[in-house]
Order: sequence, then C-alpha cells, then structure tokens
Amino acid sequence: MGLRVRLLPAHRRARGRTWKRRRLVLPVTGGILGTAALVTLTTPARVTTDNFIRHIDDSMTQPAASRQAPSETAPSGLAFSGVPAVGALFPAGSVISVNRSSASGLDTNGGHFCTASVVHSPAGDLAVTAAHCVNGTGGQIVFVPGYHDGVAPYGSWLVTRVYTDPEWDSSQDPDDDVAFLQLAADAAGTPVESITGAEQLATGQSEHERVKVIGYPEGSEEPVWCVNWTQAFSPTQLQFDCGGYPNGTSGGPFIANATPSDAGGGTVIGVIGGYQQGGDTPEVSYSIVFGPNVASLYEEAVTSSA
Repeated sequence: MGLRVRLLPAHRRARGRTWKRRRLVLPVTGGILGTAALVTLTTPARVTTDNFIRHIDDSMTQPAASRQAPSETAPSGLAFSGVPAVGALFPAGSVISVNRSSASGLDTNGGHFCTASVVHSPAGDLAVTAAHCVNGTGGQIVFVPGYHDGVAPYGSWLVTRVYTDPEWDSSQDPDDDVAFLQLAADAAGTPVESITGAEQLATGQSEHERVKVIGYPEGSEEPVWCVNWTQAFSPTQLQFDCGGYPNGTSGGPFIANATPSDAGGGTVIGVIGGYQQGGDTPEVSYSIVFGPNVASLYEEAVTSSA
C-alpha cells in the first residue's frame, strides 16, 4: 500500500473519554512495507532528578527471581520534571516559539493533549506517538520536549508530516495505533535530535519486558513516570499496570533498557494506545506490539524525510 503523507495543519487529541488522550486532526500519512528495524540511540540526555534515577537503578538491577509480573504489582506513576527526548503535544497557534528557555510564544490553547518521544533517524527529525492522538486534527501541532511548569527547555517543534498505517486510516484498527511525526528544524536549521538526543526504536521484542513509561496527564504541568513489567494482553497488544496514567498520556513511550546513567535514554518498544485507545482507566495502559508493520512505517517516514 502506498505512502500517504499529510502536510500539517493540526489540532488536538489525547487519552480522553475512555481513552488516554483528546483529539486532533491533521494531514496524516500511511504506508506499510514489512521489515524489522532497530534504531540506535544518539546523544542520550541525562536526568538529574535523584529519586527518578534511584528508582530506575533499583528496578533495573533487581534480581530476576524477585521480579514480579504486572498482575502481581501495581505501582503508581510519580510526577517529575521530565527528560529531553520525551515531550507533550500541543495545538499550535500562529506563533511558534523555538527559544530554549520558556514556552512564551506557544499558543497552548486547550493545553497539551498527548505525549510523544524522539526516536533516532538519519535526518534526526522523527518522533513517535499513538495514531489516535493525531486522528482527525484540523490545525497545527507542536511537540515540546521536556515540557514542565510552562517551560520549554528544548524549544517547541512544529509537526510538518504525520505517518500512519493505511489500516489505521481506513478502519482505525487498534493494532495499528502508532504514528511517526516529522518535525521541522529550528530557525538555525538544527533538527530536534541534535538538541534532545533520541531513543532507539525496536520491533519484535519480548512480551515480557521491564519498561519505563512516561506520559503527560491532561491538565498537569509535569509528566509522570513508572517502571514495571509488560505482559501480553493479546498476541498483538501489550499491557502495563501502573496507576496515574489518565487522559493525555496516550503516545507515552514504553522504554526498555533504561539506565541510571542515561535516564531518559533507551529503546522504545511501544506507546500508550491500541486497545481502548490506551486503556479505560488510569491504572492499566496498553500498547500495540511493535512488529513488521511498525518497522516498515518507520522506514517510510525515514525515506520521505530524507
């Protein structure tokens, strides 16, 4: 199936209603080919929030015998000041700020509605989120990495193209609830990845992975984070049990292989979305299994942005 690219106008969306988002409509894209992909991390950024690093350290080094499956433990997400490669999606006004000190100039009418994360690409201009976050948007969208407390420490980045699978476009199949966002460079021509670093992107991972999930709850000025094990909800969907992931957290990355020294860096193996558009309750979140369709969609986005 051919690639369909929508140039933006965008608007808004999130895990709302029974979902973890609100709603956006922009020109969206699609296309599937069918190979596997593993993208390497570039310039991982460090987080200095002490309790965040301590928790990642404890959870990632816990002996395998003492680890519990998600159904046996249900932690709760904690608010923190964010990491560079994960950010919030906002509906944009006519003025887009790219200063790296505040969100002044950014029209946050309606607030942030979903979460996205930068993934490595040759051009350094791609982020990943849930397709339902950008379904039916009419207006422009900006990505604000590391957003917290009204501050955009790494600038705000205009979404210029959205890539979704044709199966999502035609029927909103929950097994295709993923989208790649192409982001415009800043005024100096610098791509987002050069500023924030990026996560790896991996497909074909185990259904049982210890992951860190970051999301921006609707109406909150800070993201939340939580670490737990994924489990298979179905052959095509992953489940992540942790409280504190309400509307707005859709698109939040499932990050495997996070480390204390490079907190915020790792490998994205899923995003909040899929079944129930991410989950009916804040306590349970879902993601599609990243497989060949996601790999080929990523390759389409890379090819188109080259």
